[in-house]
Amino acid sequence: MNNILSGLRIVEGAAFVAAPLCGMTLAQQGADVIRFDPIEGGLDARRWPLTRDGKSLYWAGLNKGKRSIAVNTRSPEGQELITGLITAPGEGNGIYLTNFPTSGWLGYEALRKRRDDLIMINVTGNPDGSSSVDYTLNCAVGFPFVTGPERGGQAVNPVNHVLPAWDAITGLTAAMGVLSAERHRRLNGQGQYIKLPLADVAFAMMGNLGYIAEVQVNGEERQSCGNYLYGAYGCEFETRDKRYAYVVAITKRQWQELLEVTGTAGKMAMLEKVLEVSLATEGERFTARESISAVLRPWFRTRSLDEVRSAFDGSGVCWGPYQTFRQMVEADPRCSTDNPMFAQLEQPGIGSYLVPGSPLQYSSNPRVAPARAPLLGEHTDQVLSEVLGLSDGQIGKLREKKVVAGPVDLR
Repeated sequence: MNNILSGLRIVEGAAFVAAPLCGMTLAQQGADVIRFDPIEGGLDARRWPLTRDGKSLYWAGLNKGKRSIAVNTRSPEGQELITGLITAPGEGNGIYLTNFPTSGWLGYEALRKRRDDLIMINVTGNPDGSSSVDYTLNCAVGFPFVTGPERGGQAVNPVNHVLPAWDAITGLTAAMGVLSAERHRRLNGQGQYIKLPLADVAFAMMGNLGYIAEVQVNGEERQSCGNYLYGAYGCEFETRDKRYAYVVAITKRQWQELLEVTGTAGKMAMLEKVLEVSLATEGERFTARESISAVLRPWFRTRSLDEVRSAFDGSGVCWGPYQTFRQMVEADPRCSTDNPMFAQLEQPGIGSYLVPGSPLQYSSNPRVAPARAPLLGEHTDQVLSEVLGLSDGQIGKLREKKVVAGPVDLR
């Protein structure tokens, strides 16, 4: 974490990945992000992975550094509390982040009546307002047909990617949208409604990476190529101890270093003559990928992963080991407190584990330790008192009427 966004407050009413990730990203930059949820927990309160006691590691992971209030938003009093938080006066206030329906009392026009310069960002599914999630989008943009083993030109046996990439990219795009709109408001005094469809993020990226042009300009359909790196050279290799390493040679220097360390420069020169290609270029390395890999495989098969690591360390070879989640956590210093992004924190109800802060490193805003996720409703009284100015007596009456609660034990 750092404090570069100190003074900015975002009220979040959201669930699942993209919108909560946006809020967490801003919180880890020092913004005060207040998340509101129903007293019984929101849609993602018990989402897997769970601890053995039924606590959501997912919820804890995406809500780090936020404050949490638990409110009965079906009651008029609860609706008034949330409206007051969203439209609270002050330069850094008046920002609402959601991926819920934006109609009725939580609609932009309704909220704007209370604060004309309101900034509201709504993460949606499709541009027409219909439902869509990461996994229904990933299958629609072609990637499952180029993921997995080579299968020729047939669009068969799709393999879905397990990483919710579009959710992640959308969350970060939403954070940029919030900051851009806030800057515009400071300069011009104008708030605005920002609509960010998950589908638009996915299809925009397909255009940015050349997939759309490849179809329309070249008339080609991208084919799967297994674990090879399309358009350059990248391949996995099994080591003597049954581990795997992935090697990439995109630049000329990476290619030359790979040949030097593996002692295969002479064989590659012979390969160039036989195949009549120039392996100094990315594209021709991709064309000759099978032959290149055949030359390199014996070098890896006679070495353990540690021996491969020793040979590559200090060189210009670009490579990485294949690791399971457990191997990553237990053996990789990048995923440990050796990396200042991480800290070992105690999450109430869950236990002690490794928690990341922001990956951004600012020269004038040094990192502070990452913060844990709140308990549901942990900050209810604090927020109502601090932001809305309610007295202890007023908060007590709201609790008696079950309009607010917290902290709540979710099981």
